[in-house]
Amino acid sequence: MTPPPNPPVDRRNLLRAGVASAVIGLSSRVLAQQPPAALPAEGESFDRTTVVELARSISKRPYVAPNAALPDWLSGLNFEQYSAIRNRADRNVWAEAQKGFVLEPLHRGFIYQAPVQLFVVEGGKIRRLVYSTQRYDLGRLTPPPTVGDIGFSGVRIVRTAGETAPREVATFQGASFIKAAARFQASGVVARALSLKTADPRGEEFPFFKAFWIEQPTADDVIIVHALLDSESVAGAYTFTIRVGEVTFIDTEAAIFPRVLLDNVGFAGMQATYLFGANDRRGIDDYRPAVYEVSGLQMVSGVGEWIWRPVTNPRQLQISAFMDENPRGFGFVQRDRDFAQFQDHEARFESRPTLWIEPIGDWRAGNVQLVEIPSDNEIHDNILAQWRPKEPLQPGSEHFIAYRQHWCWTPPDRPPVAIVVGTRTGRTSQQRRRRFVVDFAGEKLAATKPEDISANFWASNNGLNNVRLIHGVGGKLTRVAFDLETGNENLIELRLNLKSGETPVSETWLYRWTP
Repeated sequence: MTPPPNPPVDRRNLLRAGVASAVIGLSSRVLAQQPPAALPAEGESFDRTTVVELARSISKRPYVAPNAALPDWLSGLNFEQYSAIRNRADRNVWAEAQKGFVLEPLHRGFIYQAPVQLFVVEGGKIRRLVYSTQRYDLGRLTPPPTVGDIGFSGVRIVRTAGETAPREVATFQGASFIKAAARFQASGVVARALSLKTADPRGEEFPFFKAFWIEQPTADDVIIVHALLDSESVAGAYTFTIRVGEVTFIDTEAAIFPRVLLDNVGFAGMQATYLFGANDRRGIDDYRPAVYEVSGLQMVSGVGEWIWRPVTNPRQLQISAFMDENPRGFGFVQRDRDFAQFQDHEARFESRPTLWIEPIGDWRAGNVQLVEIPSDNEIHDNILAQWRPKEPLQPGSEHFIAYRQHWCWTPPDRPPVAIVVGTRTGRTSQQRRRRFVVDFAGEKLAATKPEDISANFWASNNGLNNVRLIHGVGGKLTRVAFDLETGNENLIELRLNLKSGETPVSETWLYRWTP
């Protein structure tokens, strides 16, 4: 299967009612204490300011945790029991309306216990979705004769127009998590609307979407979702404009209202699985050559430098911060699209999405943070990336941010230079020495005379040895091979790119070696 190309993207004006600028930290005025507003009632008019004002209001009051207690008949479900609960297609929202999309309200149970309220907006008016066992095939579960309105755990959006079969395009379920995919892709990387205290000794805090308002589509390729976010530390309003085609675009607008000082906050986050690969096979006994949903973190800095950082499964928690100002883009990228790379006919890691973040507006100073967590099981999302603003968010302030998510095969913009197509490492015959092989490919490199290409290296311990450039590997690659003296170091940072004179002809490869 050949992945379809990304279609041309027309930039849209994301900053609509209630959000004046896509600037983190735009306003820091202290808000007066006012009583919170109730959720809008059935039949009331709706626009985006409805959710923004609601988030602003509840942020001024103490946090109230949701009642996540489940009815006895749903308590203690295992994964298999929960997975057996299926939506009935004839009871899906807009199933008979032929609007190009249908909604599948997701059942509570298993790890999805907190109740979520779902509303649709039809003709500008609000209609609340009420739980009913008739919406579902419950498998072997036997509910009592009367079940009240227990709410939902989230919502799945399915496109029915322009597809050979109904296709899931986005799912909102669990905390502030979002899953989406391009056409023909399997589910993989997961987006986070907001992260708090990630990898923090104080313990991570998970904001959650407590209510959704979904506008009835007026076109068969666009659907708009509004969400109210809440947690102990913050309230927020989100609007997701989802545009579906060969790839999936989600234009994201957020209004954030901190209750307390947010000194460890992440925007436009994402998480995925990386278990092992060619650069990281420590202690592996597996028939597959590799197991990962994404092969690396790609970034385009504010000054236009293209950076590639392969991800790893470390022995100890690793946190990396790539300082920047007004980044042009970043994301988890799956570059390996060949089945032979994984040999897994069930997981199909070669078909997992790339998630690329395109910032909109002034993001100011901060860093792209990469968190790598040790894992021994592929069911765990153990790598996370996000944008962390340099300045903390003050309590009582207001913050607005906007960006576009590209759920795609490759990022929408391609580096004008050669890219890294392989990173391998292994032991040598000498103790405390590792051999690295980094492969580059691209038209810029192929158009440059081999004798004009040089390797521009840096190692934090000055431990490089035996550096070699090998041209024409496999008929088209330029390979850089080198040995690294590790000594007694516990962490070594590496940086490499290829140059012709003083002009880069490749993206910048970054790597962190740990024992």
